[in-house]
Amino acid sequence: MNAGRNPRNIPFCLPDISDAEIQEVAKTLQSGWITTGPKVKELERKLASWIGAPSETPNCVCLNSQTACAELCLRVLGIGPQEGGAAEDEVIVCAYTYTASASVVAHIGAKLILIDCAPDAGTIEMDYQQLEDAINERTKAVIPVDLAGIPCDYDKILEILERKSSLFRPSNPLQAAIGRVAIVEDAAHALGAAYRGRKIGTIADFTNFSFHAVKNFTTAEGGALTWTHKDGVSDAELYRQFQLYSLHGQSKDALAKNQLGAWEYDIIGPWYKCNMTDIMAAIGLKQLERYEGMLARRREIVARYDEAFRPLGIETLAHYSEERVSSGHLYITRIPGISRETANEVIVKMAERGVACNVHYKPLPMLTAYRKMGFQIQSYPNACAKYENEITLPLHTRLSDEDVSYIIHSFSDIRKDSL
Repeated sequence: MNAGRNPRNIPFCLPDISDAEIQEVAKTLQSGWITTGPKVKELERKLASWIGAPSETPNCVCLNSQTACAELCLRVLGIGPQEGGAAEDEVIVCAYTYTASASVVAHIGAKLILIDCAPDAGTIEMDYQQLEDAINERTKAVIPVDLAGIPCDYDKILEILERKSSLFRPSNPLQAAIGRVAIVEDAAHALGAAYRGRKIGTIADFTNFSFHAVKNFTTAEGGALTWTHKDGVSDAELYRQFQLYSLHGQSKDALAKNQLGAWEYDIIGPWYKCNMTDIMAAIGLKQLERYEGMLARRREIVARYDEAFRPLGIETLAHYSEERVSSGHLYITRIPGISRETANEVIVKMAERGVACNVHYKPLPMLTAYRKMGFQIQSYPNACAKYENEITLPLHTRLSDEDVSYIIHSFSDIRKDSL
């Protein structure tokens, strides 16, 4: 790139870290308590309250990634290889997503069922008819993905699962309490999104958020899971189970062991290590104080992009409607009629002008790991078509109004040349 001719350098994504986060991390480092402790517990409480979860029940757990959250949800549900030679459990995932949505199914030893996305141009949601057709006696969970921060149609999903509930065969008490295939929502992109007036985190049986560095709300690495109450299930016991699974099965965390004379502990099971630290939680606590403003800024940028690009015939997603409010995580576009090769050329030309773009996503059946599992992209024509001409533009709160204008001008200009 000719830096003299194109002095701009607009990254695809930048974490929005203020002095407030830096000072809170410094205070935490100076406190002498840097692993899982009071800051993590405070962030769990405040996130639950912000999302709108009932305050009297502990139903938010912070861990070191969304992937860890999703995997532990499947494990608490008892999904995986079944004893006595029973047919293996199945979990349904849309083929158009990042690997983390599906890899957790492999981690627990269940059978991954990939379905195509809907053919509609304005969405990347799963094909709901294919979801219904894929459900059988072995199906234990579906993982809907709120791609770009736009909620899936959860009423539609629930309607399908209820209609197929006669096929459901629970294999543990939690599954029996749900009484149908469980909804384990991949809300990695969707903290702050809402569906029909309900915030994401209060709808699905389990919801998993990502706080990775590229997400709207970050703790550098990290994530959180929430769940909805089920009659006959103790939320306090579920919280305890997640704590055990995330810290080696140890009966006391470091905070509890630090009390006078309370060193002794037990190992309940030979489990996992994926806890969040207080350093990470310190970032999150200050991010949460600023988050409403960050969401509003993303909405402003999306509105400017939509106003500029839709009249040009560039396909974009509907982030904001009466039924759904997005978190504004990704601005996904498609230029109809161009090939993947041409789309890649557009990305290069944007880079030459100092604007970094990306692609979300290469469908899972196109990736080596999933091809080795036997998936073939020919079976997912809608996912393939959506990937063919997809280009994701920068969308983050470190963009200035001038940056947004420059991105709009550059993309519009290059788009004309690509046709």
